[in-house]
Amino acid sequence: MAKEQREQTEAQRGAAASAAVSLQPVERRQEQDVVEIDLKELFFELLSQWKLILLVTLVGAVLLGAYHTFFIDSSYEAEAIIYITSNDSVISLSDLQVSSQLTEDYAIIIKSRPVLNRVIEELELDMNYKALGELVTVNNPDSTHMIEISVVTDDLEMSRNIVNSLLNASIDQIYQVIGSSEPAIVDYSEAEAVVDVTPSLIKYIAMGALAGFALICMILVARVLLNTLIRTEEDIEKYLGLPVLASVPYYRASK
Repeated sequence: MAKEQREQTEAQRGAAASAAVSLQPVERRQEQDVVEIDLKELFFELLSQWKLILLVTLVGAVLLGAYHTFFIDSSYEAEAIIYITSNDSVISLSDLQVSSQLTEDYAIIIKSRPVLNRVIEELELDMNYKALGELVTVNNPDSTHMIEISVVTDDLEMSRNIVNSLLNASIDQIYQVIGSSEPAIVDYSEAEAVVDVTPSLIKYIAMGALAGFALICMILVARVLLNTLIRTEEDIEKYLGLPVLASVPYYRASK
């Protein structure tokens, strides 16, 4: 009986020892699979390539600056405002609430096909109502009964003429559809009020420089992380875990 217990105990110890041995290669492989990122090495690699980084940054800035100069057209925004309310001398709270609910309906009418087609016919524009609708923006500021109508084109006079024509056509169409009092005109668009909304050249240059800088830095960092060549004694200790006992200098004979 005691002999059988000793045999079982020895068998259990042997199984535990073999399991421990089998786990060691797995643990070693896991340790080898871990990639250590040396931030100091990355920093000095980027610092050593500062000329290349500066060059690519300048190239990015020049490319986007040239794109802005030759391919981005000037844009001008004209704006007009109407006020939605009743014409009664005494305005009740219910009138204000109804006006607030109708502003969304008015915004839809302003960009409706009949209104846009009327503007196209009046100004003899070479576009369809869908193209004109993409140039028009209707906005209702929060907690107001104002409706802002804005038009953006590449011509100052065209923007002003379209928004004013759209304003008049919208008022007539709103009166025909809603059947209540006409909205009041708060502000027509004037030539001096038209705003140049062309994207800034400086903004494009800055975006190009930032894109070039980010791109070259990512390429350099990827090159460092993917480089598995052993070039120094430190690399041997770092990647192989072996001590360096001796080194043989490389000598190139002069011709």
